[in-house]
Amino acid sequence: MLVPLTHMMTLSFVLFSIGVAGVFIRKDVLTVFLCVELILNAANLAFVAVANAFGDEFGHVAVVTIIAIAAAEAAVGLSIVIKLHSDKKSMKLSSLNELRG
Repeated sequence: MLVPLTHMMTLSFVLFSIGVAGVFIRKDVLTVFLCVELILNAANLAFVAVANAFGDEFGHVAVVTIIAIAAAEAAVGLSIVIKLHSDKKSMKLSSLNELRG
């Protein structure tokens, strides 16, 4: 049984909206990173839904690319968070306002 494209796009929009709201509302660094991952997963869902609906393979290739980018973003982002936490002893975005080498 196939799920209609409108249902998949609605779910993708809801996940994307939750992610964007979390980025703007939350003050914790890890929560913001999780919300960015939620945004990327919403984009993945939209690409796969459209690719399945129209029989196009580009959506699947785009999803694999986005997953690779998300993995790199998570690795670099978490290493920055660990470094900033060891320096500042805080996970709040307001206390992490500068990156100086």
